[in-house]
Amino acid sequence: MATEAFLASAGLTDEVVRRDAKTNLRKAADVLQSGGLVAFPTETVYGLGANALDATAVARVFEVKRRPRFDPLIVHVHSMVQARLVACYWRDTAVELARRFWPGPLTLVLPKSDVVPDIVASGLSTVAVRVPDHPLALALIAEAGLPVAAPSANTFGSISPTRAEHVRKQLDGEIDLLLDGGPCRVGVESTILSLEDDVPLLLRAGGTPLEEIESVVGPVRRQRSDPGRPTAPGQCPQHYAPKTQLVLWQDDGSPPASPRAGLLTLCPPADPNQFAAVEVLAESGNLREAATNLFAALHRLDAMGLDLIVAVPVPDEGLGLAINDRLRRAATTKKQ
Repeated sequence: MATEAFLASAGLTDEVVRRDAKTNLRKAADVLQSGGLVAFPTETVYGLGANALDATAVARVFEVKRRPRFDPLIVHVHSMVQARLVACYWRDTAVELARRFWPGPLTLVLPKSDVVPDIVASGLSTVAVRVPDHPLALALIAEAGLPVAAPSANTFGSISPTRAEHVRKQLDGEIDLLLDGGPCRVGVESTILSLEDDVPLLLRAGGTPLEEIESVVGPVRRQRSDPGRPTAPGQCPQHYAPKTQLVLWQDDGSPPASPRAGLLTLCPPADPNQFAAVEVLAESGNLREAATNLFAALHRLDAMGLDLIVAVPVPDEGLGLAINDRLRRAATTKKQ
């Protein structure tokens, strides 16, 4: 039934295509059930999934990603019922947020159930959990019949993958199976919210705008993360980074032109010919469109052999909070 639901929601009508999708989903579910690794699409980025209840399988995720063991993973589930398997205590606020934003790019940090191995939570007493808003991801989790621990399907600290080819470029030969679901619709990782206390705490800005969350639960606290002890993914100071040096331009006015530099900007610059390459995230200035395009644009610039990438921050509102967070962590040098 999970596979049929995916086929219906994805609009697949051709019988050959349907049969191929069924086969790939069944293979992927078998891989997860046997302790293997599957890269799969979500609405945010591609995830590198393992059985969240299998400590040995999860250990391999850390090894393949070269991810430090102190950085916890997000557990992906297909329903509230499955979420209650991995998180043992739900405040009314957590239930309300799940009802409002799941499936979707919101991760809730809650007290961990004993069935979740310590390695998933990096020894913390909490677990990060969400329901992804992608039919292929939901079908895979349901078909496998188990929660899936899945960070982004790339090497640790590098640009997140929003297309299958980004996964192949970084992890080809190191994972057991890749499900290609096309480009990711949201394009930045999920927002992470801790609900350990009465007042929600923002641990990472992401695909669900903070303003939308606060319209449901009221003011949300913000915490400065400790790089030596992350309480959620994406809190390390250097993250999402291209191999090419990236400078975050924070002055007023246009960044200085350079024939060996690429420009990453929200809207078209006055003179694009002053740079070797220009990536415009959203000509209309729409921040949702910009978030969708962010990582793919960084991948393209990083592949050009440039001396430098100059990134211009976007308005710090809505999804702009998530975009600017990614740019700050990707910057190797910051222009003050």
